[in-house]
Amino acid sequence: MAAQSRLLGATSAPSAFEFRTSNQRPSRDSHIASCLPCATYSSRPASTSGFPQKRASSQTPKLLWKGLVRRDDVSGGVVTTKSRAAGNPPRSGSRGSALGSSCSTSSLADVFVELKKKNEVAFIPFLTAGDPDLAYTEKALTTLDEEGADIIELGVPYSDPLADGPVIQAAATRALNQHTDLASVLDLMHRVTPNLRAPIVLFTYYNPIMKRGVEKFVKDAKAAGAAGLVVPDIPLEETGPLRELTTQNGMELVLLTTPTTPLERAKAIAEATQGFLYLVSVAGVTGARSQVASRVEGLLTDLRTATDKPIAVGFGIATKEHAAQVTEWGADGIIVGSALVKALGEAASPDEGLKALRTLARSIKQGSKKLVQAA
Repeated sequence: MAAQSRLLGATSAPSAFEFRTSNQRPSRDSHIASCLPCATYSSRPASTSGFPQKRASSQTPKLLWKGLVRRDDVSGGVVTTKSRAAGNPPRSGSRGSALGSSCSTSSLADVFVELKKKNEVAFIPFLTAGDPDLAYTEKALTTLDEEGADIIELGVPYSDPLADGPVIQAAATRALNQHTDLASVLDLMHRVTPNLRAPIVLFTYYNPIMKRGVEKFVKDAKAAGAAGLVVPDIPLEETGPLRELTTQNGMELVLLTTPTTPLERAKAIAEATQGFLYLVSVAGVTGARSQVASRVEGLLTDLRTATDKPIAVGFGIATKEHAAQVTEWGADGIIVGSALVKALGEAASPDEGLKALRTLARSIKQGSKKLVQAA
């Protein structure tokens, strides 16, 4: 009962993520991330078990969720990039440019297996592609790889990023202003992934996938070098076709659970996720916090009863102290986004931004390793 209460949380407030029917509108103070579709469900009526019932063909709701129908994405611009400097070769273990951008990428699950052998946790930084432009993103990806990133989340900029806080929303706006879209992000990945040791997880909302065509998107993402995929606004019940396609194409679909996810639903998500389970640490959007919520320790304990898959904690982790704390609580991975994006966005110059990114990434990487080695 204690485990269930921790995962259930204090509220089941409606979210802006859910498909709405009639004239319902989410309140401004709804706990957005606590009701991520993967972690909760869509507007289908719940059965007695708490899971949505199958919708009859005549029950199609009136869609009021603005993320589903929107303007065409802007076209991508042509951006030239510089190759890796001769004096700065790929780190040991890099896939190497000779393999080509469509080479076989490391599976996410394998990354965690290798780290566990060394008694380490995964450092998983996040960047918004195209902020401030794609050439700069390429340099930032290389910097993170050099500083020990084990997996890198690369976000496709989207004009309605409902899971993201103000820092990443602003980054997405800057990227869109530079005409960054899914096609140009995939082009970037073709160029950069052969020179990276860390596998790339593509983070995107479902609308760009749907626009491109789900099957084509998965094949194109794999060809570009993506090892995995995070789609925060797709309900668990609707992930089946996408999971099947990622499996067929040698990719992994990572699903999310939150502090307000009921235990039985968390178990279903854990069973369905591929690569690792993404534990959202707070009921809210992305963004740096002053401290990691203490309830995360209990959530990790509860999820261990549901799965033996790796669990990575994200949302609100911004410092080496945060990383050390979450590592001590038993996380297998540390996901850091807003703090890194902010370091780039607030720098006085591009070079200063890369220096700030390197310094923060190195600090968080060291923070996540220190307690593990001392254990």
